[in-house]
Amino acid sequence: MAGSLLLFGKIPLHTSRPSNRYSFSSERRSLESVFSPTTHFCQGINGNLNFKGIFFSGQSIRYSYKLKPVSSLSSEDAHPVSEEPDHLKRGKSFEEWTSMTAKFAGAANIPFLLLQLPQIVLNTRNLLAGNNSALLAIPWLGMLTGLLGNLSLVSYFIKKMETEAVVVQTLGVISTYVVMLQLAMGQAMPLPHFIATSIVVASGLILNFTKYFNLLNLKIWHFWEDFITVAGLSTLPQVMWSTFVPYVPNTILPGIIAFVSAVIAVVMARMGKLPEKGVKFMGLISGWTATLLFMWMAVAQMWTNLLNPDNIKGLSAVSMLLAMIGNGLMIPRALFIRDFMWFVGSGWGSVFYGWGNLICLYCFNSISREFFLASTLSFLAWIGVTFWRDAQAHGLGSPLTSLKELVFGA
Repeated sequence: MAGSLLLFGKIPLHTSRPSNRYSFSSERRSLESVFSPTTHFCQGINGNLNFKGIFFSGQSIRYSYKLKPVSSLSSEDAHPVSEEPDHLKRGKSFEEWTSMTAKFAGAANIPFLLLQLPQIVLNTRNLLAGNNSALLAIPWLGMLTGLLGNLSLVSYFIKKMETEAVVVQTLGVISTYVVMLQLAMGQAMPLPHFIATSIVVASGLILNFTKYFNLLNLKIWHFWEDFITVAGLSTLPQVMWSTFVPYVPNTILPGIIAFVSAVIAVVMARMGKLPEKGVKFMGLISGWTATLLFMWMAVAQMWTNLLNPDNIKGLSAVSMLLAMIGNGLMIPRALFIRDFMWFVGSGWGSVFYGWGNLICLYCFNSISREFFLASTLSFLAWIGVTFWRDAQAHGLGSPLTSLKELVFGA
């Protein structure tokens, strides 16, 4: 997610099996790529890292592999296939949409890179002018949930070898952390909480970075996975509760209950005391918790807007628009590969954090009617075209069938 425009190159992907997989695959893939200011690294099928090179061109990301969509609540459900149903025969429309959704997912890095820049600039001006109260328009709890969600999703997508998503989430962690630093400087976030957040962010980025390059001990990685599972499950109910203080009692009881429950579940899973379904559920829960943390960021922001409408001028309309665009660009890919969790997270980010906050800004006369209507109509048209093209590519009779397959399976 945040300088200059990204320039992408072609990414040929090759698997070691003749069968096709989702982009969310547990197998190693050889990548030759260019990625945004972060270098797109290449991994061979044998698991060794090789830097194939960095190229800069005006072309968008392009995938040379083919995908067979299946319904999945998680990327874990993706599986290889040897043959495709008749309605998924790879005609011209299917191939074009495969390529386009990949380009959209890669292009999402542009708005995500720029997402927090307007807010960071606005915060800097307010800090320099001594207008620290304007920073109260940004709920630090909401930013914290978004940051922890991004950090957890970095680990989730690293396991799936989905490099583009890893870069997006890493940029989100960094840019959100900069905003939280400004909040701490403006005393809009408690200093002890900021220090604790800084330690977690630094540790998480180092561990994820070393895991990406296969330099991390497996036991340490498993410990980190357990940590983010416990932290996510503990943080989510506590943050949800704290958002509505003082309308609810100020207590840490929700977090304590969730923490104890999460620790017991993780210990039982590591000791092999859980049934097979329980182990699978624990494998999915960190990803879903991270998604829910990210989703709650929008709820916290909109709640703050309702409670303190005078502070809404502290929000950047450009940031909200970029949030809507960035998440919106991920929706076609999530729908195409039938990853329900990714679709829900991206859709929620577009509708509630992006478009929803634009509604708040419009209602309080912080943006013009023309700006709001143009954003709204463009977003609705994008969603309509996404479902129409997906149904057309898969040979489905109705765009609603794509949604049905996403949620319930083909």
